[in-house]
Amino acid sequence: MNDLDLAIELADLADAISHPHFRAQDFAVETKPDLTPVTECDRAVEKAIMDRLAEVRPDDSVLGEEFGAHGSSSRRWIIDPIDGTKNFVRGVPVWATLISLYDDRPLLGVVSAPALGRRWWAESGLGAYATELGSAAERISVSSVDALDDASLSYSSLSGWKELGILDEFLGLCDSLWRTRGYGDFYSYMLLAEGAVDLACEPELALYDMGALVPIVLEAGGTFTNTAGVPGPFGGNAVASNSRLHEATLDRLGRVAPAQVS
Repeated sequence: MNDLDLAIELADLADAISHPHFRAQDFAVETKPDLTPVTECDRAVEKAIMDRLAEVRPDDSVLGEEFGAHGSSSRRWIIDPIDGTKNFVRGVPVWATLISLYDDRPLLGVVSAPALGRRWWAESGLGAYATELGSAAERISVSSVDALDDASLSYSSLSGWKELGILDEFLGLCDSLWRTRGYGDFYSYMLLAEGAVDLACEPELALYDMGALVPIVLEAGGTFTNTAGVPGPFGGNAVASNSRLHEATLDRLGRVAPAQVS
């Protein structure tokens, strides 16, 4: 089994665990030390993925949101079992399992959102794709919008921009755009990859939040950096664009690095 087929299998496994519980809303919710919620579904999904990887890729390392890092191989699977847990616990369908594989560079990413009936994936050099679950896949690409005043931005919240010290810059960026919407979490970046929005950004993110997003955005023709312009998912936050708008967006935000890299 090749890596992409395995990642799709892992997404199917995750969906089979998480989606029935989401529909039934029959799970317990706890608060983690960082004051974010976690459910038994988060842990069950991550454990199922880790167990399957231990069977078929025992030499690979794994990083997950709930159970941390395991192994030392440069081939590393990065797992966010439920991205958008706050949505999950409130019955909002915008949540997904994020699965990616890196070996010093992004090799593949899969984002599966069963409550939306939608899945996205990409493999390095082979393009980005999306499908309504059960339908044929379609190749996706970013928009061709090349001016900020014609652009649409998706973001998650305002509070983190204040903590980063550039709330005024972020609001100034928003004022310069055609449209802003808070679609949030993984969904902002998948809409970017599909060309439905032109910019997506968040002021504070961990590696497991971004690992699967990067290959999909890149293979769709986009650019993914942090607010200081450092490429990839390792910079502690995210600015993603259709590439044409990237430098202007970083300039508006002041090219400020996050205080800490997650």
